[in-house]
Amino acid sequence: MPPPVITVKNIRKSYGKLCAVNELSFEVSANTCFGILGPNGAGKTTMMKMLYGRSPRDHGTINVFGYDPAKQELAIKYLAGVVPQDNNLDEELNVFDNLKVYSHFYGLSDVLAKSRIENLLHFMDLSEKKYAHIKALSGGMQRRLIIARALLNNPKLLILDEPTIGLDPQVRHHLWDKLRQLKKQGTTILLTTHYMEEAFVLCDHILIMNKGRAVSDGNPKDLLEQNMEKFVLEINGSKSVEAFNTDNILSSIRIDRSDESIRLYSNDVQHLQEITSKIEGAQYYYLRQANLEDLFLKATGRGLNE
Repeated sequence: MPPPVITVKNIRKSYGKLCAVNELSFEVSANTCFGILGPNGAGKTTMMKMLYGRSPRDHGTINVFGYDPAKQELAIKYLAGVVPQDNNLDEELNVFDNLKVYSHFYGLSDVLAKSRIENLLHFMDLSEKKYAHIKALSGGMQRRLIIARALLNNPKLLILDEPTIGLDPQVRHHLWDKLRQLKKQGTTILLTTHYMEEAFVLCDHILIMNKGRAVSDGNPKDLLEQNMEKFVLEINGSKSVEAFNTDNILSSIRIDRSDESIRLYSNDVQHLQEITSKIEGAQYYYLRQANLEDLFLKATGRGLNE
């Protein structure tokens, strides 16, 4: 196995009495997409900022392509591209000039910068918007432009903090295709997202955080197989399942309740199908395969982080 390109060991970061990241460790392999998932307040963005030197750590070690962000922040910034949560484009400039300004930060010549900008606008399907002002762009176009900006320096590492938040499904799937292409070209991708489908289709490895700690870690497909039943029956508007317990069928089913619904998990789809036959016609239910969102809720719970 080749050595990891990112190594994080026993990282801790506190803000006063709040421990945002608590003894966190993980490794990222080259040319892979590594996803960090977790509820709001889990410590995802804090961990990302420590990786590229934006935020100092309290203790622990971080190695990013051979560099320590606490001491070699600039070296990491030269080899990394960062896509923040917020759209922080300069609205006074057009699309081309937004990229041109950033090219100076990397010391690119005007000729090289123009060539890279043209290529990136083509790659992100923004060539026709080259001279458009930022306010004239849709939200999806702005996110694509921010990703193009992060790629100006041909980064070895692309850090994406909720890159598709608020985007419609068409734009989201378009960006997924672009990220897959980047990975094939040799870019290592570090991603945070609240979209479980996004993590499942893009990530080779995921780390689920809760209250600053790692609660699950591995390949998303493997984690599902190892930690979840295969099928789930969602019944909305019901608070009791006792009426379904004929022949003691519930003994082989895991039950998860919330205020307005019940989820029944089982590896035997026939047991769940038997229950659906007993549900009154007006009551909504949905029988499906278990997915990464089910695993996420099992690992982090359904309560809100305050």
